[in-house]
Amino acid sequence: MALSELKILLVDCDPQGNSTSGVGVSKDAQTRTCYHVLTQACTAQEAIVPTDFEGLFLMPADKNLVAANIDLVDVPEREFRLRDALYSIRDQYAYILIDCPPALDLLNLNGLVAADSIIVPIQCEFFALEGVSQLIDTIQRIREAFQHELPIEGVLLTMFDDRTNLTRQVANDLREFFGKQVFETVIPRSIRLAEAPSFGKPVISYDVRSKGAECYIKLAKEIMANEQAARSTTSIR
Repeated sequence: MALSELKILLVDCDPQGNSTSGVGVSKDAQTRTCYHVLTQACTAQEAIVPTDFEGLFLMPADKNLVAANIDLVDVPEREFRLRDALYSIRDQYAYILIDCPPALDLLNLNGLVAADSIIVPIQCEFFALEGVSQLIDTIQRIREAFQHELPIEGVLLTMFDDRTNLTRQVANDLREFFGKQVFETVIPRSIRLAEAPSFGKPVISYDVRSKGAECYIKLAKEIMANEQAARSTTSIR
């Protein structure tokens, strides 16, 4: 998306900080992070840092973020901390992408409540199917508890290897369940995708000619095209 000359903000809301290290930003103890934003020790604007990639900005995370689950447990409206923090800056960016942790904790909840829609990455493996019903239940609970529509932007099939029967079966099952909500783009198993984070680079910067890079470029175009189509439909109505 940033390659399309759009201004993008990546919010790392996962204590593992994979998105932070994945774009080459060091986890410095002096750096203000998503933790400081959630605890209101600083504003969102104060925590955002540029990356080495034009148009891409980051709100970093590190292991201290896990403490937010404890620090906010008795705070009123704790689920809205991230949403409220991003409200004043959201118009500065074409897209804000929030990387949530896999566990349904207070950090994940903040990310989901702050989001206008969600992208669901699912590995093409058997256990992914078991998590589908839990995912739908979680989304429904958030919709009801917070009066938050939270539509699914798309389901993204990852670790895709069409040489195996299991991958094809899981993909078919997910497309049957989610229908057109499944992105046409799939992300393949790729050595280049696995290598890129260790160099602190997105795969597009690490090897733009790789299959993984091509697929993520295609995914970005699909997301932007879907949004444009949705806007056109809304304007017609």
